[in-house]
Amino acid sequence: MTDGMTPQGLMHSIIQRIATGPELSKDISLEEASDGLSAILRGEIDDVQAAIFLIALRMKRETDDENKGALDAILKISESRRADVEQLISLADPYSGFNRNLPVAPMIPPVLAACGIPCVSHGLDSVGPKFGVTHRHVLQAAGIDVDMGLDEAVSRLEDPQLGWAYVDQRTFCPGLHNLAALRQQIIKRQVLTTVEVLAKPIAGRKKTHLVTGYVHKPYPAKYASLARFGGFEGCLLVRGTEGGVIPSLRQQGVIYRYDDLGVEKPLEISPEAMGIDQPLRAVPLPDNLTIKTDSDETARVTDVSGAARAAAETALQALQGEKGPAYDSLVYASALIVWHAGRQNSLSAAADQVRQVLDTGAAHRRVS
Repeated sequence: MTDGMTPQGLMHSIIQRIATGPELSKDISLEEASDGLSAILRGEIDDVQAAIFLIALRMKRETDDENKGALDAILKISESRRADVEQLISLADPYSGFNRNLPVAPMIPPVLAACGIPCVSHGLDSVGPKFGVTHRHVLQAAGIDVDMGLDEAVSRLEDPQLGWAYVDQRTFCPGLHNLAALRQQIIKRQVLTTVEVLAKPIAGRKKTHLVTGYVHKPYPAKYASLARFGGFEGCLLVRGTEGGVIPSLRQQGVIYRYDDLGVEKPLEISPEAMGIDQPLRAVPLPDNLTIKTDSDETARVTDVSGAARAAAETALQALQGEKGPAYDSLVYASALIVWHAGRQNSLSAAADQVRQVLDTGAAHRRVS
């Protein structure tokens, strides 16, 4: 604990400094941010002070060191394993899910596994600020075990006939998962929303690549810095729909990536370059008013379970080669990752490989 303070004494000191208004609030060190959040994750700080800590950091805007300190606290308290695979993709869509489109990214891991790249995805059931459809919801609707332990997940990753797994935050970081109710009361996005996607429940033998999405321009630099701090040897950041890992299917986009802990660099991408000609930007919600509402001229999910079932059905059909926006979404996002991981020398070749494992059913056969 910083300077020998008790957890309560440290939190008192931190709040005095970070919660004094827009002009007088002071930043805290990486170590203080780590120790403060660690005390919260261990249940040593009451909910009122925990909420003030998270809100005050957000209101003054977190520094790079404060973000790293929060990530450090999560990494220190999380359970983790190392899989005996040369490289591993750690796939993290927004933990708060999706509410304007059907998410098919939960089926990217079996596609990558069929391309020879083990992949683990992670998330949880429901958390703010969106409380949308998550990977857990879609995989559960598809009949996948979403509560497997880390050892079972490692076995699946090491199995050449499977090569993918999903692990839940409740399993690898229960202290963070226990804050879901408090985060709902806070309402607004906090530092936890930013850093939890960089959890590292399973690592590869030589390389672990973080793959996640973003929306706003400042985030690639933030995420790349955090990924290097977290020990991700590779990193792929996609400007995707709703902040996910699948780019818009109908317009030019941009990704940022680094390898071997290097400096992140941007790359412009386009669906046309990978043979995608799609009028829709993402997989639309079904035309079913029990699942969505159009009252504000933008479709939004009102029935998470119904949307999850629709997403699972649509994604499974794409895994069997059925053409459409779900198929194109899996091709686009998976090809970016295949190319980033060095399995193909060009994005077009990577897209061809992904189409091959979809059209032959090789990816679908790994869904179990």
